[in-house]
Parts: sequence; structure tokens; C-alpha cells
Amino acid sequence: MSAGELLFRMFRYQAWANEEILEAMKGLDVEHHAEERRLTLRLMNHCLIVNKIFAAHLTGHSHGFSADNPPDTPELDELRSELATVDRWYLDYVSAVTPAMLSQAVPFVFTDGDNGYMTREEMLTHVITHGGYHRGEAGRVMKQADASSGQGMKLPWDTYAVHLHRTEPERRLQGRVEPAETAGK
Repeated sequence: MSAGELLFRMFRYQAWANEEILEAMKGLDVEHHAEERRLTLRLMNHCLIVNKIFAAHLTGHSHGFSADNPPDTPELDELRSELATVDRWYLDYVSAVTPAMLSQAVPFVFTDGDNGYMTREEMLTHVITHGGYHRGEAGRVMKQADASSGQGMKLPWDTYAVHLHRTEPERRLQGRVEPAETAGK
């Protein structure tokens, strides 16, 4: 599998995982879990902003952010819409990126003013690993809120293996062909 193919799979996973965590965040009651809801929204907003910043770095455009998590936090539906848009952008980007482009190093400036220099492949990898880290933080906050409230919230099961087996259930066959698929051949 090429780096481009792997990156596409990882961004497909990220889009799925973002949707999973945002769906689960609906279970955080506005009154009973106000602080947990605010914190998880802030964590996922941070992911959104960093994804937008690195998309700008990848395209050579200005991102216009002076911080990696501005003070205003969007509501869940707005955050969901914006993350889906950015996730789609990354899927389109990695579908078109060439191996030569992936190895190209790009200079950029972090929001704190420090200079940075990474290959496009490194930037894309950063976006994936950064999102996983913060979804994990949000999941931990949700798990603690669930444990203290006893509500039985639906918590996300955010792993690449789960994603692969839910989106490609034929993997459960471990490469074997179902008898019905071979009938009449």
C-alpha cells in the first residue's frame, strides 16, 4: 500500500471517528454535564482549528488564526458540519496528492509565531495523530461524566480496527469467501 493510499484510509477513519465522537457527545446533558460538554466541544473545536491551519499550510494560504482554539466555541451541530467539511477536504486532498508532493517540505509559521518546516506527509500524519489524541481526551471526559451520572451514555469506540471492521464487515471472514458467493460459479 502506498503512503497516499494509507493516508486516504487514515483520513477516512478520522472522518468516521469524528462523526462517532460528535454523535456520542449528544449524550452530554446540557444541564447535568455543562462543564463536560463545554470541555469536549473545546477539544473538538481545537481539532477543527488545527485541521484548518494545516490545510492552509498544505495549500500555501494564510489561515487567519492567531490561536489554535479561539475563545468562541461553536455549538455541536455547527462543529459537526464544519468538521465534516474539513474531513471531506482532507479526503479530496489525499486523493489527489502525488508521492512527489508528499515528500516536499513546506515552511510555515505556527500561531505562536514560531517557524515550522515539515513535509506534506508529516503534516498529514500530524493531523491524524493530533485528532486521535484529542478525541481520546474527549472520550475520557465523557466516560467520567457517564460514570458519575449513571446515565448509560453511548460512548464511542474509536479505534482504527473497529472502523475497518464496521465499514468493511467482510474483514470478519478473514479473507475467506462466503459459500453463497461461490454458489453457481
